[in-house]
Amino acid sequence: MKILFLTKYPVAGASSRYRVYQYVPYLKSKGHLCDVSSFYSDKDFASIYQKGRLFFKLWMVFKGVLRRLKDAFKLVKYDVVYMQREALPFGPLWFEWLCKKLSKKMIFDYDDALFIFKPSSSTPMSDKFKNPQRIPKIFSKVDCVFAGNDYLAKQALQFCTCAKTMVVAEDLSKITPRAEHLASDKLVIGWLGSPSTEKYLEFIREPLEQLAGSFDNLELLIIGGGNFKSKTIKVRHEQWSLEAENDLLKEFSVGVMPLPNEEWSKGKSGGKARTYMASGIPAVCTNIGFNKQLIIHGETGFLVDSTQQWFERVCSYS
Repeated sequence: MKILFLTKYPVAGASSRYRVYQYVPYLKSKGHLCDVSSFYSDKDFASIYQKGRLFFKLWMVFKGVLRRLKDAFKLVKYDVVYMQREALPFGPLWFEWLCKKLSKKMIFDYDDALFIFKPSSSTPMSDKFKNPQRIPKIFSKVDCVFAGNDYLAKQALQFCTCAKTMVVAEDLSKITPRAEHLASDKLVIGWLGSPSTEKYLEFIREPLEQLAGSFDNLELLIIGGGNFKSKTIKVRHEQWSLEAENDLLKEFSVGVMPLPNEEWSKGKSGGKARTYMASGIPAVCTNIGFNKQLIIHGETGFLVDSTQQWFERVCSYS
């Protein structure tokens, strides 16, 4: 089988890496021809979450559109077109129309509630081009939807006849779990993510600051953020890289995944919690959405609803 994977991000982008890139070697080993085309290049991806730089970002998008035009000319050689998120982030669905015209099997893969408008924290101008109503239209055009959780699959089934939940797995051959945490160790509360989701740490600022007042050896280690600051908590920011991720995770005493209590959170697919758990790190997460399926409360992690519960659960690892 000849498969064209259209990803939004290069391998450095978590959603593309986990939902496409990590499976390509296996598919190739089974004799399938697999080509991957990312909308953003490796170099451009590094600038996506930087604030401002509007004209440079417009140039990035223009180059992405050119890549999709090149992909369109190559469609005839493939049996399946696998779209990880939209082929293009805006405008009419001409690429999907062309695939249909050429009788190509189409799969749409998504792991976020893309049908809900979510404002950009780094490029507000891009909000003017967002159109969540495009997503149900894509559902109706493809042969199957692969969703990150049951909630997303259920939403897709309102517009298509085939939607399957594809839960992402961690490649344990690439992960070395950290050593057992000892009571005498420094208490490192860890968070792994991107600048776009770092803002959710504000939901647990109060319990974090309470903990900082109780434990002199507490540190908040943020990987992939850069903006969260506190006069009470000792905060250490580390730039994310694929090479450094595993070593930095070993420093965590506990990993946190706070989320807002809203419909959009139900579309999250537990990426942070899954990575913590695979690395042998206790996960403390907001009790919402897929987290309820991923975590067995009290056995494989903790699900929390209140400020007091955040304090108690994180405190238990001191």
